[in-house]
Amino acid sequence: MTGTQRSSEGLDARRRKLLFRSWHRGMREMDLILGTFADAEIAALTGDEIDQYEMLLEIPDTEFFPMVTGERPVPPDIDCAVLQKILASRRTMTF
Repeated sequence: MTGTQRSSEGLDARRRKLLFRSWHRGMREMDLILGTFADAEIAALTGDEIDQYEMLLEIPDTEFFPMVTGERPVPPDIDCAVLQKILASRRTMTF
């Protein structure tokens, strides 16, 4: 997989930016996890969920990756609906 499989056509500027950021994290593993999630879900996220997703994208890969893989517990202050969607989608991913 080389990157997004979804066109940004039809997305507002904020969602286009989040889609790009999801695929350009710096750590390839996080690109695949968040990029695949964004491809599937970005258009359907509510305004509140977009806010949550933006907050999650601010977390450095070195901190976020262990949480997403289950190596480190998720702190209560970042546990949110979108994170739970990411974790659920990650469990069904095959690379």
